Amino acid sequence: MKTVAPALALALSVVLAGSLTAALPARSADLGTLSRLSQSEFRLLSEDLGAALSFKPLIPAEALGITGFDVGVAVTATDLKHAQLLSKASGNQSVPSLLPAPSLRLHKGLPLNIDVGLSYTAAPDTDFSLWGAEARWAFVPGSTLLPAVALRGAFTSSSGVSQLKVQTTSADVSLSKGFAMLTPYAGAGVVWVKSSPAAGPLLREEKFSVTKVYAGLNVNLGINFAVEADSTGGVISYGVKAGLRF
Repeated sequence: MKTVAPALALALSVVLAGSLTAALPARSADLGTLSRLSQSEFRLLSEDLGAALSFKPLIPAEALGITGFDVGVAVTATDLKHAQLLSKASGNQSVPSLLPAPSLRLHKGLPLNIDVGLSYTAAPDTDFSLWGAEARWAFVPGSTLLPAVALRGAFTSSSGVSQLKVQTTSADVSLSKGFAMLTPYAGAGVVWVKSSPAAGPLLREEKFSVTKVYAGLNVNLGINFAVEADSTGGVISYGVKAGLRF
């Protein structure tokens, strides 16, 4: 069973990512007509994209330990408030209001209850990509009675779209408490968004901050699963992850 679990986890992850990204339009990330937006419309689109592209934890607060790893494939789907603006900026192409983004994710435990993590997102059939990184310190490691409490700093940066670059920086505090194979977790913090257009002098860069709250559940049955709901600036995202945690 132990030899089958890694292959089964990978297969489930690939199926999960493929099924949820099938609805992503082939050129939704091109943004070739971004200059059609007014400054106020660009701000609204930036709020949606900042929420969609900011770092999603998809992991409990408790530290992995110095030998620990958490690796998996994830998909987040963000319920865009202004999908019509993304369509307008993309040559009036059809854009789903629930915008999915698949990612590969790796977390590694370090000494002193510190974990670090990386994520990589690539939209199908486009040049769009997104790198993310986090560092998390479980300053309360947790016990049979107490939950783990952690501080996180995270960063994401997009590339591959000549008309727009979105960068986010975030900080949050989270807690989690394990019950056998189940570990619920929740957190809150702030996301700083920098949205930089390259659509000529008509659009200016937008910088702003929004609050973030999220909650999730990690289930480890040999194959590790996580589900999460996130609200960043009132824009809702849902995430699922499958992989291995050891």
